[in-house]
Amino acid sequence: MEDQLQAMFKMQKELNKRIGVDTDSMNMEEKQKWILNYCRAMSQEISELIDSVPWKWWAKYQKFDEQNIKVEIIDIFHFLISAAQVVGLDADDVHRIYMQKNKVNFERQESGYSEKADDNKHIQ
Repeated sequence: MEDQLQAMFKMQKELNKRIGVDTDSMNMEEKQKWILNYCRAMSQEISELIDSVPWKWWAKYQKFDEQNIKVEIIDIFHFLISAAQVVGLDADDVHRIYMQKNKVNFERQESGYSEKADDNKHIQ
């Protein structure tokens, strides 16, 4: 049975192919181009997310738009999954690497994280 993250990766691959982006057949130059494209898109979506939270202390018209915040977070997921697929990551890879990195983050907190550590090299 396909899990939820696997389903999201499958659906994103299908959407990308529908709009003409095949992450499976990219050469290095195309990968660089699309990683930058997806980073720029995520940056824009993050800006839209920020604009859903009242951050302008001088503006009284703003409101906390929780519904739009949820949508902007999902837009970020769309581009993040696409970027992952450009470098060949699938849902299982993301889960495995997330688990490794999460362990490192906990270890950093346990040790006080008082200096920059070179503790990501083993994560694959």
